[in-house]
Amino acid sequence: MDHFSRSWTALLTAVAETPDEDFERPSGCVGWSVRDLVCHLVIDAQDVLITLVTPADTEPTADAATYWDVQDGPPTGDDPLDALVPRLAAAYGDPRWLRFHLDDVGTAAGRAASLADPSARVRTKGKVLTVADYLSAYVLEGTLHHLDLIAASPDAAPPPPETMSAARALLERIAGAPFPASLSDRSALLLGTGRRLPTDEEKKALPARLPLYLG
Repeated sequence: MDHFSRSWTALLTAVAETPDEDFERPSGCVGWSVRDLVCHLVIDAQDVLITLVTPADTEPTADAATYWDVQDGPPTGDDPLDALVPRLAAAYGDPRWLRFHLDDVGTAAGRAASLADPSARVRTKGKVLTVADYLSAYVLEGTLHHLDLIAASPDAAPPPPETMSAARALLERIAGAPFPASLSDRSALLLGTGRRLPTDEEKKALPARLPLYLG
């Protein structure tokens, strides 16, 4: 729960500090600009709010790792929601409106998470999991998107070290194998999700299942 709060707060701060001109830069999500990514984060914040008020009265069917569906390849842009995001992002016009909307709904999502019972069960994506597991899964989501946000801005503040470490640990659980200890958490996350291509040396040391395309 604490990791979620730290990663989410850092992400919202990073968006708030992103200059207007950077909204047109490419993000770390292939095919999406920073503007598109921030629009997606608004949808993420809505997802957190919706999930936290969608209780389930059955036993959990997933945890933080199995919450994620591993896809066969990277997004193609053909998914209707993925295709909608750039059009919706463009409709905001001035970046300040996107910032305002994300701050509004994102702050509410963070507050709802802090008030939620970690042991309560919620339903999302056709799965039931505890609030603690759901928010743990979102540490990975938020940390990856923070890295996507600053992909073309090397001087921007990265995610907190402790949340990158937690995100890496979860990604290793999903992969079913640890990543080389020589890799930094940031490199492990980028390589593990196909956001950076490995060198020949890295390729030999990485688990065969990588990269993981999470959905």
